[in-house]
Amino acid sequence: MSDSLHDAASPALPGLAFDAPVLVDAFGLSDVGHRRPTNEDHFLIARIGRYFETQSTSLPDGDMPARADEAGYALVVADGMGGHAAGEFASRLAIRELVRMALSLPDWIVRLDERTLDIAAQRSEDRIVKAHEAILAESRREPELSGMGSTVTAVRNLGRMLQIAHVGDSRAYLLRQGRLTRLTRDHTYVQMLVDCGAMTLEQAARSRTRHVLVNAVGGVNEDVRVDVQHVPLEDGDRLLLCSDGLSDLVDDEAIRHAMTEATTSEEACRTLVALALDAGGRDNVTAVVATYRFATSSPGA
Repeated sequence: MSDSLHDAASPALPGLAFDAPVLVDAFGLSDVGHRRPTNEDHFLIARIGRYFETQSTSLPDGDMPARADEAGYALVVADGMGGHAAGEFASRLAIRELVRMALSLPDWIVRLDERTLDIAAQRSEDRIVKAHEAILAESRREPELSGMGSTVTAVRNLGRMLQIAHVGDSRAYLLRQGRLTRLTRDHTYVQMLVDCGAMTLEQAARSRTRHVLVNAVGGVNEDVRVDVQHVPLEDGDRLLLCSDGLSDLVDDEAIRHAMTEATTSEEACRTLVALALDAGGRDNVTAVVATYRFATSSPGA
């Protein structure tokens, strides 16, 4: 009886199309440095996605893919402040809260289009605001943690689109065809002076107050401002997230050269951290490097 449903008279259906995945090679490294007793930096690399795998079906061959999956990588660098245990705890708590809230969502956005672009950006901002509130609440409960806070620089690739959410002075850089571009703006008092013309970039680089944050996750302000932007990916793009322990001691040209010459994300990451340590390692040093490649076909399609 069931065989008659699939006789020669059944109309042909077009196959289901799935875009080729973005292949991501990611590696992270964090070092306490040469002068700090503890490491207040933390990082996260996580693979997020959805998949479809046919186990059994009565549909004709070609109607369903054997397997299809869509996945992106979430990368986070958080640099804690507040001194010793407080800073280390703040950066841990910030990342943990971002993950907890992402896992609580009933649906995950894994690809951006006109319908989901604004939704994804708002979700990212909301998660960081909630992490901010969680850190403030914890600092109120524990007096020794008062004033603790953290930077957060988080990047996801949603299909062939990068989404960057940023608070503080950790940084995101993009290397594309040998050219290095900084994607984030420091949320510091010195950067505010530069923006209004009261200080030059050269003066800012030498200023002793260059790391005084005016915007952080937690800290002393009740509100937090989250910068969210989207950048279309190109095949071969390489991304760096880093704490200021790296960007303070390794200039843009050295970053560009290390990322260009490396054959893998791990090689680039280890080289960059080593450069910061060789330059003095005054602070904790954290780097996450990801390289994006476009596959030519979708597996299981």
